[in-house]
Amino acid sequence: MKVITTPINDLFVIEPSVFADNRGFFYESYNAEKLKAFGINYEFVQDNHSKSSYGVLRGLHYQNNPYAQTKLVRVTHGKVLDVAVDIRRNSSTYLQHFSIELSAENKLQLLIPPGFAHGFVVLSETCEFLYKCDNYYNKSAEGGIAYNDSSLQIDWKIPANDIVLSEKDQLNPSVEHANFNF
Repeated sequence: MKVITTPINDLFVIEPSVFADNRGFFYESYNAEKLKAFGINYEFVQDNHSKSSYGVLRGLHYQNNPYAQTKLVRVTHGKVLDVAVDIRRNSSTYLQHFSIELSAENKLQLLIPPGFAHGFVVLSETCEFLYKCDNYYNKSAEGGIAYNDSSLQIDWKIPANDIVLSEKDQLNPSVEHANFNF
């Protein structure tokens, strides 16, 4: 297992060791002891699984303190562009984002700590997206930021006309008007 740093502090790409042969493949998608060796120590309490079709964009979402969540995200079918935006006001990378393609083929994962808004858009025909959380979902703490806020300059890698949003995500405010407490 490799832990790869990103240009944003505390945000890591996890690359598992994959063992493949003519029968298929095997890899550990999560190993707490191996991550502890890299100084990453979270106790995950909830797993989530979504299925979406091409163009579905989920995000940008966060949960405020004291219900903020660390997420370990991955794709088991298809591929997405995954995006994390640093919304920690005292961070040197405040409002900077990191994006990465996660797919069933590359088996990469992104570890997103509290203080980030997170979203993904499906680049394949369909996608199954899984993630671990270190805190339970709390509706009263949820928040969102408009995926297309011009101040963030996120390139979602698909035409704007192809993007499909939930009713809730259509109402996400700009960063300027978002209510986050990081």
